[in-house]
Amino acid sequence: MKQYILSFFLAIAFSFSADAEEFSIGVQMPLSGSMARAGNGFLEGVQTATEIFNRGNGQHKIKLITIDDESSPAKGVAAVEKLAAEGVAAIIGGYGSNVIGPASDAANKLKLVYITAGGVSEDLTRRGFKTFFRINNTAGYEKALLTLFAELGIKSVSIVYSTKDSTAALARDVGQSLTDRNVKTFLHPFDPAISDFKPVINKIRLQDKPEAILMCGYENDYVGIIRAAKVLKPEIKTLVGIWSLATPRMAKDFPDLMPNVIGTSMLPYPVEYDSKEGRQFADTYKKLFNKEVDYLPQFGYVMAQLLFEAVARAADSGALKKDASDAIATELRKTNRLTLIGRVSFDANGDNPNFAQRMGQHQNGKVVIVSPKRDATGSIVYPGVPW
Repeated sequence: MKQYILSFFLAIAFSFSADAEEFSIGVQMPLSGSMARAGNGFLEGVQTATEIFNRGNGQHKIKLITIDDESSPAKGVAAVEKLAAEGVAAIIGGYGSNVIGPASDAANKLKLVYITAGGVSEDLTRRGFKTFFRINNTAGYEKALLTLFAELGIKSVSIVYSTKDSTAALARDVGQSLTDRNVKTFLHPFDPAISDFKPVINKIRLQDKPEAILMCGYENDYVGIIRAAKVLKPEIKTLVGIWSLATPRMAKDFPDLMPNVIGTSMLPYPVEYDSKEGRQFADTYKKLFNKEVDYLPQFGYVMAQLLFEAVARAADSGALKKDASDAIATELRKTNRLTLIGRVSFDANGDNPNFAQRMGQHQNGKVVIVSPKRDATGSIVYPGVPW
């Protein structure tokens, strides 16, 4: 009798799942090229969100259609256009403001909602698009950097930055804020095509003589800068970067370069979650990818999770069938809740005013949160450099 009842309810559950309404969501992400590590990290988080949503929602199902933009702006636009032709309901997109900008512009023209965690240029939210949303921004990264430097009492900083929009804007903003706080600041822009950073580092070593070097760039830039610094050994106390630096993937791929380097990170590594949602995310991620989670998949998970919830609410209200773009955008703007990266809500420009980052330091193959002090999971190594 018990077996019969169990079979009966399993049959109902299977029937209910089989009848679930399916929505295609496009993913335009750099899975190859210079930003591939970040793109693949984001995608893993999106895939984890899809698994959890499909397992738990019942009435609705998400199908991902993924295209590699190869870290190219032109291919990002082409990916969006192809995804639109595939009939996706919305797009999760990109890494790097130079790719996200034209890709989200194409999405807006095609009346598709575009959500991202990979572009922090302020220009992205100044366009007045009703279809554009992001869960992080420059202000959150700037605050994290300024807090770290203040807590360490640093009096001089050399900023080495890529001339790409988002990195240049962040470097200038941080530089001005440091100057306003009476911190001696030196700015060193570099062309994204540069491969030899020794002239820049040598200038910093001989002329600036700072206490800290701040790197505003991307993964390949960090590698080049740190390699040059290891050769020339400027007398600094710390080496700091921003996104996609304080990750286990960087520690694994460049074990000789990462010790004591500091970068933005929402999470320590390895991570332990206190919340039920966090544990579900981490457990599902580990089952799917057989590794511990870091902050890039967490960002991917949160942006996908919020989009899927908005799509489901729009479908439940019947508005999705009338005007999908407007319905999804309207539901996203109703978002105001705690997530794994803190509270997320969206203003009129699609920005999340609640975003705040933390700083993590590579220590013995782990990432330890070291700033702000109230969120620290361990003590900072300071002075501390990779050589």
